[in-house]
Amino acid sequence: MSLAERHDMMENAAWTGGDGSVGDYIALMKPRVMSLVIFTAFVGLMLAPGSVHPVIGAVAILCIAIGAGASGALNMWYDADIDEVMSRTRKRPIPSGKITPEEALAFGMTLSIGSVVTLGLLVNWFAGAFLAFTIFFYAVIYTMWLKRSTPQNIVIGGAAGAFPPMIGWASVTGTVSLESFVLFLIIFMWTPPHFWALALFKKGDYETAGVPMLPNVAGEMNTRHQILAYSIILAPVGVAPYIMGYAGLAYGIASALLGLVFLVLALDVWRKREGTPAQKACLKLFKFSIFYLFALFALLLGENLVTGVMA
Repeated sequence: MSLAERHDMMENAAWTGGDGSVGDYIALMKPRVMSLVIFTAFVGLMLAPGSVHPVIGAVAILCIAIGAGASGALNMWYDADIDEVMSRTRKRPIPSGKITPEEALAFGMTLSIGSVVTLGLLVNWFAGAFLAFTIFFYAVIYTMWLKRSTPQNIVIGGAAGAFPPMIGWASVTGTVSLESFVLFLIIFMWTPPHFWALALFKKGDYETAGVPMLPNVAGEMNTRHQILAYSIILAPVGVAPYIMGYAGLAYGIASALLGLVFLVLALDVWRKREGTPAQKACLKLFKFSIFYLFALFALLLGENLVTGVMA
């Protein structure tokens, strides 16, 4: 199907309404991103000092998950024109004509309001306000402003994806702390090398869509320099929970080793600059970065659970 035909389909759907299934609306919520949000928020909730009733804790995680889904839906609503021309996104519900932009907007706004109000009423209003700010930051600051205006979009906008463990922490304590900020900082410093590795691999897609990702604006070499620089910073930040005393020795050793592997792969991206070897190096770092973040938070959670059982 040509670009013009897809555009006509979207226009016609706007008048008749989409024929989206439940699966299409789930896809609109970016379930892969949502799963990472749920997991990191849960770890933040479990690591927070004090206790929370299991039902209240479940409500908090559900609201954070729905808020993340709302952000995804609003992102897809606004970025439908970009998604339409990029190979990895053109099959999403809006560009494929299954859901209209109006339906996506209404869906995203309903989820946003519902998740924030429910979290505020049933858990605490600090956590609810934090969730509202996170949705606003991702949908407005990142999606509507930064993404199309600066190659630093991922650096600044990445804060939205790093807030969930702090919201989980706030759901228990009603506030935030230095420990919760470190959880935020791990994700915040992880985001640029993670996404820039993908941006190097998919440079042509972003160029076609007119998105000013760093490789397209500052060049591939500059991007490789910055991937390495952020990776050098990330490695010790990943060990910080152990240094600060709220993670054990097992986490300290594992996080140091994982950080070392991350650095080696980032150095490989920096060294291999042309052809298939460069593409493979970028893809390898991108895939490992997902495992790296999951492993760090899984280790934190595992140690917390073991400590709780032994206490």
